[in-house]
Amino acid sequence: MQAQPILVGRGESDVLLLPQMANRHGLIAGATGTGKTITLQVLAESFSARGVPVFLADVKGDLAGISQPGQSKPRIDDRIRQLKLDDFNFSGCPVTFWDVFGTQGHPVRATISEMGPVLLSRLLQLNETQSGVLNIVFKVADEHGLLLLDLKDLRALLTYVAENAAAFTTRYGNVSAASVGAIQRGLMTLEQQGGDRFFAEPALNLDDLLQTDSRGHGVINLLAAEKLMLAPRVYATFLLWMLSELFENLPEVGDLPQPKLVFFFDEAHLLFDDMPPALLDKVEQVVRLVRSKGVGVYFVTQNPQDIPDAVLGQLGNRVQHALRAFTPKDQKAIRAAAETFRPNPKLDTQSVLTELAVGEALVSFLDEKGQPGMVQRTLICPPRSQIGPITPGQRQQLMATSIVAGVYEKVVDRESAFEKLSQTPDTDGEPTKKPASEGGFFANLFGSGAASATRSGTNGGATHLPRNEPRSRGRQPDSLVETVAKSAARTVGSTLGREILRGVLGSIFGGRRR
Repeated sequence: MQAQPILVGRGESDVLLLPQMANRHGLIAGATGTGKTITLQVLAESFSARGVPVFLADVKGDLAGISQPGQSKPRIDDRIRQLKLDDFNFSGCPVTFWDVFGTQGHPVRATISEMGPVLLSRLLQLNETQSGVLNIVFKVADEHGLLLLDLKDLRALLTYVAENAAAFTTRYGNVSAASVGAIQRGLMTLEQQGGDRFFAEPALNLDDLLQTDSRGHGVINLLAAEKLMLAPRVYATFLLWMLSELFENLPEVGDLPQPKLVFFFDEAHLLFDDMPPALLDKVEQVVRLVRSKGVGVYFVTQNPQDIPDAVLGQLGNRVQHALRAFTPKDQKAIRAAAETFRPNPKLDTQSVLTELAVGEALVSFLDEKGQPGMVQRTLICPPRSQIGPITPGQRQQLMATSIVAGVYEKVVDRESAFEKLSQTPDTDGEPTKKPASEGGFFANLFGSGAASATRSGTNGGATHLPRNEPRSRGRQPDSLVETVAKSAARTVGSTLGREILRGVLGSIFGGRRR
């Protein structure tokens, strides 16, 4: 049974987005102040009303109103009359608020292992040599079952590898003190930007993004991103990590009557700025294949040229708000944007792009056969939910009654690489904790000592690291007790030749999945 089409607006005729084609991805573009956010809000609440969960980032703090019913206002009433929306009624959507910093929403976290060396290298702005060293560190963790959950785990293992560089170099390649120092400095900067809050457990359970309420409406997962936007690379890498995790963990479902989840990637230009070609290839691959997982991805940006052609070509559903032509470069961009639409003989697309009023757009959606529809000049429907922010009191009330209230608030710090590397054997041969400030933090590690391992040169010093320790995806619990229990239950024994699980972009670049 096909879901009811989504009325996005009206032009020469009704402009409808077919839910069965919504996972073919899309683009919402236009200059600042032309109505992109309203279009995003209309689409999000329309998906929600059809039972489709949504994920989107609130980069300006003005999307939280989607949780509340809208109110009659002259401009909205005029638009309702213009579009002859006889059955229009105001209503809010079920919303779960998320926030990396844990203040404007439930904390959202990942582990270092889940992020993987590829995305982490981009996050830390490492060069090729430094990225190679980070890959070595992950390799050491993989082979010896050391859990990399938070920043202190990675720092501890970096220090161990640096202190035994000569031994590890013979096995994995050159490990320079300069590269390790650069990574450590990057981790310090990342911590100052909130990385210590993001890299921890309990980690986000993706199932919590795929919820519906008692009425069958899809929950809108709203990421508070105002603070996150102060570190644009962190924001872009975080969203890319989420997308890759969805791709990696959701099962293949093929073509569905409607998506399982719609993912809006706002300020999409931040994702592609200075992206290495190799990583861009993998992003293109994820975007192309995540459709078969039932996920629709919609990029929101000012200009279609912000999106690389390899990705832009996969975005079948397009909403183009007005573009400004102040410079020759702007004029070239307008011509390029006009050429991406299926021509309409009744419409001079290039001229109309500069004439569109606020709330108007050129729209082309895929038809039943998956072919681009003829572009139409469209007056976008008004949202049924509130336009603008909500009060702190309203936000706190919604957080208190959320389906994940109390699940992610308390950090769990279980035994991982830092604790393992902090242990030294006592006189009875039992491991005891030794503070980093005491001389030889890694000396006599696990019985025979890192220094002697370096001198012996056997197995790159790695023989004295523990093997067959558990690994974890760091998933979300229902309570503090269940946090530990479920994390342990999800842990899979690490054996020789099997590597710690992590995100798809890490596994594509050489990591193996279980």
